[in-house]
Amino acid sequence: MTDTQSITFDVEGMTCASCALRIERVLGKQDGVETAIVNYAGHEARAEVGPDVDVEALRAAVAKIGYEIEPVVAGEERVSVSERYDEEVIYQRKNLIGAAALTIPVFLLAMLGPEEMWNFALQAIFTTAVVFGFGWQFHRAAWKQITSMSPAMDTLVSVGTITAWSYSLFAMFEGSAVFFDTAAMITTLILLGRFFEARAKGRASRAITKLLELGAKQARVVRDGSEVMVDVGDVLVGDTVVVLPGEKIPTDGRITAGSSSVDESMLTGESMPVDKVPGDDAFGATINQQGRLEIKVRKVGDATALAQIVRLVEDAQATKAPVQRLADRVSAIFVPTVLVIAAVVFVTWMLVSGGDVPVALRNAVAVLIIACPCAMGLATPTAIMVGSGRGAELGVLFKNAEVFERARSVDVVVFDKTGTLTRGAMTLTDVVTDDDEAHFLALAGSVEAASEHPIGKAVALGAEERDVELSTPTDFSALRGQGVVGTVEGVEVTVGKAKLMAERGLQIPERYTDAMEQIEIAGNTAFLVGWDGTVQGTIGVADTVRASSAEAISTLREMGVDIVMLTGDNRRTAETIAAEIGITTVIAEVLPGDKAEEIRRLQHEGISVGFVGDGINDAPALIQADLGMAVGSGTDVAIEAGDVVLMSGDPMLAVTSLRLARRTFSTIKENLFWAFGYNTAAIPLAALGFLNPMIAAGAMAFSSVSVVTNSLRLRRFDRN
Repeated sequence: MTDTQSITFDVEGMTCASCALRIERVLGKQDGVETAIVNYAGHEARAEVGPDVDVEALRAAVAKIGYEIEPVVAGEERVSVSERYDEEVIYQRKNLIGAAALTIPVFLLAMLGPEEMWNFALQAIFTTAVVFGFGWQFHRAAWKQITSMSPAMDTLVSVGTITAWSYSLFAMFEGSAVFFDTAAMITTLILLGRFFEARAKGRASRAITKLLELGAKQARVVRDGSEVMVDVGDVLVGDTVVVLPGEKIPTDGRITAGSSSVDESMLTGESMPVDKVPGDDAFGATINQQGRLEIKVRKVGDATALAQIVRLVEDAQATKAPVQRLADRVSAIFVPTVLVIAAVVFVTWMLVSGGDVPVALRNAVAVLIIACPCAMGLATPTAIMVGSGRGAELGVLFKNAEVFERARSVDVVVFDKTGTLTRGAMTLTDVVTDDDEAHFLALAGSVEAASEHPIGKAVALGAEERDVELSTPTDFSALRGQGVVGTVEGVEVTVGKAKLMAERGLQIPERYTDAMEQIEIAGNTAFLVGWDGTVQGTIGVADTVRASSAEAISTLREMGVDIVMLTGDNRRTAETIAAEIGITTVIAEVLPGDKAEEIRRLQHEGISVGFVGDGINDAPALIQADLGMAVGSGTDVAIEAGDVVLMSGDPMLAVTSLRLARRTFSTIKENLFWAFGYNTAAIPLAALGFLNPMIAAGAMAFSSVSVVTNSLRLRRFDRN
């Protein structure tokens, strides 16, 4: 399908994973829909659709099976997931209090009251109010599920409680044992579970809400020569905003006046403030700590770094991990299977007990209640919700749920050197030439100034610091991985490696190759500059190693991960830096286009490879790797390449992403183990008569809460 678009829907009426699967199947079958994913924990559906899709037809199709979907309109204010859960907490608390107030006397009357009609009548009245009043939500949902031939969790609860209630009503007039307390207790305990579950899921979903709350609400804008306060939504691209010390920067832009330190921890996860001067980028929701800043607005609304971060987190939470497929397949057939098992249990116990209806009914109801598959539906999405949200707080953005599973199998992490293990902020250190140094730097610096490479910027800046005037070259070309060529003041100047000089026919005096060797032995990067048929000198630049590089390498080794450094730099310089931080395997002098081939070569050896590199220059390698970790920034957090975006070049952030992804996947496995194990063990116990229906209701409610609570432990994950 061509020209597809993604539509996000808010979903109402889901009560379990089976509901999500049903909506997913119905949406996926509609004309014009390519794929559909429904997130039960997030109450959201996303569909990839063609240009002519009928949204109203999608809504109608979902409405037929008892659910409501509403397309989310870009730019419109939307009720957050955590706000929905806050509303649900209030609703469930009200039902729980009412149900408990009536269930307690029912229980006391059943345990302590005489077996007389007035006692049974009071139990019947109170239980009816509990089951069909405060527990009406179960029966309403069950009716929709049954009429659409798609039974789910509410069907089990409804059938179980109505069966106990209706039989008790019949038995009351027959003089037999009644089960009013069972019906009331089941309803109340499941309402208790719904209350705790809503509260826990609200806590699990607060990461996005917290991110959105980080943004400034108002901005001080310069208009008509004066400063006026306006809502952030009224700020336009091209406006100049003024930010005073202690205030939040309202949106993304470039500093035009003033200098300060800015707290960018919400963006990068790093607590140290960043010094800012005119020409530097500034990002919305970061905090100006010292001086007055004037910022020219470059991005507003959905284009800002904060909005992109929120969108990436939402995208990750809307996807499914491969491990969830098993839970989905089980949930799809689980409820119908349980209904059949309950019927078989009832018939079997009727035969075994010689027609003892109370015993057969009690065991069948216990099977229905204990088997509710809520925990299975919550196991994966809640862990992903909390894990991805915590990652965003630490400066790690997971782009999809599959990352959590792939991270566990990474054997080797390959680091691109510049900008990750080193700072990427190079400085000019050496100039060796027999020419006049000012003239030499004027030619070399002018050509390098036209380059976007960090080395080129270092040379140009170093020349300017020596008061050398630079000019704009003509016929400029950058030869990736080799160097640059350009014409300056009528002279064709070549700057780059010895191989490039040889290819262009320039003679290389031994003095300059010796100088080059000495610079590289010192751990710096060296290259040659030539014109008029010969090399005229050697230039050296230095790139400092990040303070955390050695710690990151050591930590990864403790995790059982091997390290490789991959760089286009010369081998001597690369090995010097590698030795300094503890890396033994170095792949050097690799052209940018060949990095992906080196990753592929490692993979052919049966190694699962993670790659850490720049999101733009290293895109092919990031895509080729089993786990691509792209070093981003506030300007490109939504880069397409890679699976994870690291919001700073700190190599410890790569360690954090691996540890958090692995911890999240471990939590998913724990959740699924307990969810499956609970149902597998409990259904036979209920069928054999060892489980009272009231205990089953309490255990079922506890299972869902325990899964969400286990996921919430990820909120305490620390990057160190």
